[in-house]
Amino acid sequence: MPGIYISWPFCAQKCTYCNFASAVQPKDLERRYTEVLLAEFAVHEWQFTPDTLYLGGGTPSAIEPAEIERLLQPLPGRPWREATMEAAPGSLTAEKIAAWQRAGINRVSLGVQSFIKSELARTGRRHDAATVASDVALLRTQAISNINLDLIAGLPGQTEASWRESLEAILRLDVPHVSVYMLEVDDDSRLGSEIILGGKRYGASDVPTDGQIATFYEQAVETLEAHGIRRYEISNFSKPGAESLHNLKYWHREPYIGFGADAHSFDGITRWQNVETAREYVERAPAFRAEQTLADPVEEKFFVGLRLTEGVVPSPSDWRRFGPTFHRFISGGVMEQTGDRLRLTPRGIMVSNEIFQEFIA
Repeated sequence: MPGIYISWPFCAQKCTYCNFASAVQPKDLERRYTEVLLAEFAVHEWQFTPDTLYLGGGTPSAIEPAEIERLLQPLPGRPWREATMEAAPGSLTAEKIAAWQRAGINRVSLGVQSFIKSELARTGRRHDAATVASDVALLRTQAISNINLDLIAGLPGQTEASWRESLEAILRLDVPHVSVYMLEVDDDSRLGSEIILGGKRYGASDVPTDGQIATFYEQAVETLEAHGIRRYEISNFSKPGAESLHNLKYWHREPYIGFGADAHSFDGITRWQNVETAREYVERAPAFRAEQTLADPVEEKFFVGLRLTEGVVPSPSDWRRFGPTFHRFISGGVMEQTGDRLRLTPRGIMVSNEIFQEFIA
């Protein structure tokens, strides 16, 4: 079944590591953005009834409760099997959570990133471990138990001891889903740009080495899996049955429709993307689609599907097209074959981006 993604690219502050198309914006732009989103919903020709919804950002948990209900009311499919709200720790209240539930939200993803105050301070985050624990308790009190917590391996000043402290905090909270991201270094974030330039701002000179980040990630895999939170995708771990139904659509190449700035869509044949910034999205409405391409189902089968722990099953034509590549990766120890299924090895996961590039023409 298809899904809906809604982009809310507004934040109270821009985190140093963030490379998303989000920013601190004027309130007037937020109000105009909401109206354009509603207009985009209204003109969309629904050819299916979605069963999942994901409201991402930015910080959509900062939206006023009444506005959340107004924003989601026009969308089909309620009650969705899964409807996720991304939230910043410290932005939750009982009033907000009740409004989310009335609007159909039944899952919350908290952008924790770390439980260490010194690490959080250098990224621009304002919460601490106690804030996260309080938010998780509040969600459970309000009958939302489907909770994800995000962590980032590789933040400035992070050590093996502090990373283990964050992992232990995750285990104490006993949530069903955890996402572990390795720090991305590119010039789309302030921290990434500073690292590339060899500077010291934002703690760039204290970022762990690639080898240390890989070790942190592998420790997370071992620790979480030892407590029944198993990796099902490179960055995503869950207890059995708690996998993100919406995000699985991306990796299984199921259709989803994106609304808002920089939102991506896929109808099973074609991919398209809206313009990147909130201001451009508002000013160009209703002509906010930026680009459209035909998907190559064979390339994407491996480019996307190999992210999953379950791997993929190549067809005879896939073997004819990519056979030498498969054999090279298998002999190199970065891919393994079990029966008719191919998957990345633990070593392959650490070089997955290089492997994925081999399947792009």
